[in-house]
Amino acid sequence: MAGSTPGGGRPLIITEDPLLLDDLLRLCAAAGAEPHVHHGLPEQAGAVGAEPADPALGPEADGAAGSAGWETAPLVLVGDDAARRVRGAPRRAGVFLVGRELDDPRVWQRAVEIGAEEVLRLPDAENLLVDRIADVVEGAGRPALAVGVIGGSGGAGASTLACALALRAARTGERTILIDGDPLGGGMDVLLGGESAEGLRWPDFAASRGRVGAGALEESLPELHDLRVLSWDRGDRVVVPPAAIRSVVAAARRRGGVVVVDLPRRVDEAVAEVLAQLDLVLMVVPGELRSVAAAGRVAAGVRMVARDVRVVVRGRCPGGLDPEAVAGLLGAPLAGEVPVEVGLPGRVAEGEPPGSQGRSALARFCDGFWQRALGSAQGVPA
Repeated sequence: MAGSTPGGGRPLIITEDPLLLDDLLRLCAAAGAEPHVHHGLPEQAGAVGAEPADPALGPEADGAAGSAGWETAPLVLVGDDAARRVRGAPRRAGVFLVGRELDDPRVWQRAVEIGAEEVLRLPDAENLLVDRIADVVEGAGRPALAVGVIGGSGGAGASTLACALALRAARTGERTILIDGDPLGGGMDVLLGGESAEGLRWPDFAASRGRVGAGALEESLPELHDLRVLSWDRGDRVVVPPAAIRSVVAAARRRGGVVVVDLPRRVDEAVAEVLAQLDLVLMVVPGELRSVAAAGRVAAGVRMVARDVRVVVRGRCPGGLDPEAVAGLLGAPLAGEVPVEVGLPGRVAEGEPPGSQGRSALARFCDGFWQRALGSAQGVPA
């Protein structure tokens, strides 16, 4: 390991502390990474790569600026014991100062001197560090745009909209994962006509501990209509711990694209874990006063966790409220109006997923939403 070349998804470890090195090697193994290890640095401050024979750090003649391993490794883990010896290295992103006893107030000064992004103390930061290393291994870039859909009242059509949004996103060529966040909702795979499709469902993740690999998750889920679906099954209800739900949603986002989550109306600890990772929540509300009153209570719970909540008005009831009035009563921006689509329940029963017909009102709403959302620099439509 010490003689291999860093880079190409392999983190660089710099430490002379054998116990810390053991810890870091163990965490790299947990993340599926094979690191390059550089230790035994000479007593020469600012001379990362003072050993010309070590390809990890480059020629001494160029000083710190010539440390090729330092500059090209996607992630650099510097032991607190070695911080003073890398002070002359070029500033770069992805440097972390790591140690086991970091109560010394001077550790923050050393972190600034080497341009470290964070100071991580083991074992407290082990999970965070494994995530960082695994991101490198998996080539994580910009996370997926994560959109939740929740009904403001019963029968609002949130699951239908969530399914249609995912289907239309997949048809634009976006990597798309549809997540069923409602264990009592009957299963999003049913809406897509794939209840018998092979692949994992939520109960299979009930025993998950720690990080879930993004690639492994995606490959394990049923693929229906060019998107991946994580649904509940039709067996006895299995409680999936909030920590496992958090890890699964984080893995779904890690490879970019689009993640759509169908949310239950009751916000418990598990739902809060999902809401915290969403960029936007669309609340579907029928345009009548009783539904708006119910939606107000749902919105109050969602806003405690979600960063951005917007209203989608579904249909107009005779003598009901117009979309702007509904959004105004709820104190949330209006994301748009989805007319009630005649004949949709029958087509779904025959195996046609919501949003399949490109000229339908539902499909047009979803296409317009994604054009704004994916075209925005922030990933969220104004």
